[in-house]
Amino acid sequence: MNDASIFSRPELIWFIIGLVLFLLELVLPGFVIFFFGVGAWITALLCLIANPGINLQVIVFAVTSVLSLLALRKIIQKRFFFSKEGLSESVEDEFTGKEAVALADFKRGTKGKVDFKGTSWNAESDKDIHEGQIVIIKGKENFKLFVEPKK
Repeated sequence: MNDASIFSRPELIWFIIGLVLFLLELVLPGFVIFFFGVGAWITALLCLIANPGINLQVIVFAVTSVLSLLALRKIIQKRFFFSKEGLSESVEDEFTGKEAVALADFKRGTKGKVDFKGTSWNAESDKDIHEGQIVIIKGKENFKLFVEPKK
């Protein structure tokens, strides 16, 4: 099979475009690119079943991408992703009240590092923390833990 035969198979090209778009979704935030990957795979399926011209392929890609985006994005986000307002209690419970170990000294109000479940986390405290000290996690904001010394 030579290189020219790959370009004569539009279903393969659309499949690869869709795969690249799905992989990009893992890297770029926003959960939008995913639906263009869906559109590319629907177009690949159409090309596999029929032999549409390039204009029809582009139209099918654009229409299916936008329709899937409009129809499914909010549904999928509600089902699989947390919003800041409705953060699951189970996610907070994974951190809150648990112990971590300070990796270095850090003063009140300054950033430090703690080890929690084998991972280094940025941390802040209202009290001075010393290296090796056991701390209790009081909260979490993005990738920062709020800690206090264990009593």
